[in-house]
Amino acid sequence: MSTLKDKVILVTGSSRGIGATIATQLATAGAKVIVNYAGGKDAALQVVADIQQQGGDAIALQADVSKSEDVKILFDAAIAHYGRIDVLVNNAGIMITKQIKDTTDEEFNRQFDINVKGTFNTMREAATRLADNGSVINFSTSVNRIMLPGYATYVATKAAVEQLTRVFSKEVGARGINVNSVSPGPTNTELFTNGKSAELIARLASLSAFNRIGEPDDIAKLVVFLASDDAKWINAQNIGANGGMA
Repeated sequence: MSTLKDKVILVTGSSRGIGATIATQLATAGAKVIVNYAGGKDAALQVVADIQQQGGDAIALQADVSKSEDVKILFDAAIAHYGRIDVLVNNAGIMITKQIKDTTDEEFNRQFDINVKGTFNTMREAATRLADNGSVINFSTSVNRIMLPGYATYVATKAAVEQLTRVFSKEVGARGINVNSVSPGPTNTELFTNGKSAELIARLASLSAFNRIGEPDDIAKLVVFLASDDAKWINAQNIGANGGMA
């Protein structure tokens, strides 16, 4: 499979979880992948090593996407190595589940800094530095579609990402860049399962039509498609990948 042959793709927060699976599947489809990480250097290097062992091309670059200067340096380094960036996948994000009354200022600000400002910072660079006819794929959440106590701040950040996605699509469309967001449902990653009982996970799994939570592969396959030229007419859309949960 080489639907992404020679495309250069930057995946933020791709040292583990869904991001790592996305990076691996993009490379399998022929892309050259920049594995971005904030603090997990060893995990990022392992993702790169796994890709290279399968005959793929990848590098790991550190950057905290919530910091605009880090993002500029990230784009500089990626373009210096590969010559360009064709696709940006904004996967980096955090989730803190607390009811509004229990959420601290620090927890509120941290989620907005990474989930919203991080997406904003990379799109601001992409506005002038992503290659013509490229693609941007942002990450929202299917939890936006239900009223789940404890998720208010998190879904607020992802609602902001969806609106940034829609407006940005009009701002860069003249360069042939399409911009979409993906909304996973509950997915079997450390980010999702951490702190949840087996009973709670089973209850959330029952919300899908298939009585299971998603796997990272389920989400990565959609990202591979959206990164391909086959998806160029899909623009300014939010696409749920949740097994019919919502």
